Amino acid sequence: MTKLAHCVTIGLAGAAVIPLALVPAPAAAQIAVFDGSNYAQNILQAARALEQINHQVQSLQNEATMLENMGRNLQTFDFPQLQQMTSALEKIDGLMNQAQAIGFKSGQVDASFKSLFPNAAGGSLSTDQHVADARARLAAAMDSFRHAMDVQAEVVSNIQSDSKLLNDLSGRSQSSVGALQAQQAANQLLALSAKQQMQLQDLLAAEFRSQSIDRAARAQGEADARAATTRFLGTGKAYSSTHD
Repeated sequence: MTKLAHCVTIGLAGAAVIPLALVPAPAAAQIAVFDGSNYAQNILQAARALEQINHQVQSLQNEATMLENMGRNLQTFDFPQLQQMTSALEKIDGLMNQAQAIGFKSGQVDASFKSLFPNAAGGSLSTDQHVADARARLAAAMDSFRHAMDVQAEVVSNIQSDSKLLNDLSGRSQSSVGALQAQQAANQLLALSAKQQMQLQDLLAAEFRSQSIDRAARAQGEADARAATTRFLGTGKAYSSTHD
């Protein structure tokens, strides 16, 4: 190898080394650094956000519970038995209006009573008229007894249905899911109680009417008997002895 060729070889090797020397080394700034303070701050903010979400969820649950309770308090009960109760009372009222001779109308009682029970029979009345009046009073007394028994039978027939209705209403009261249903059940029980009280009042009125007519008929019979005895005995002068 010539001296010139050796020099060229050395020059080429040096040219190859120069670019490698110019390549920079990796920078130390690329290594990740953990910031504990920033990480703790982020965790705290996330916890606060989660707590706020929990409060909102609890508030929504409370509102849902409140709306559910409001819905329960607004639930109602049907009362189909009301028509049945009303019909029963109307039937008893119809029986009360069927009272003969002396009814329950205050404006007619006085005139009817005086017609049947004039207290003392007048002397001008014939025997046939006395008999007719006595028969009218007997018919009135018998009719009053029959009427009282009709009312009693109707009231007794309602007892079975009232007993079943009482059980139904009591069950409703126990199973009420809201304030409105509980109040309705109480009102329905009061309605049943009012119906029974009305029935009892009608029953007592019919019974007292029959007793009053019977006592008045007895009193009138005694008055008629006294009047007949007086007419029969006269003054007593017809039987006094006469002297010549």
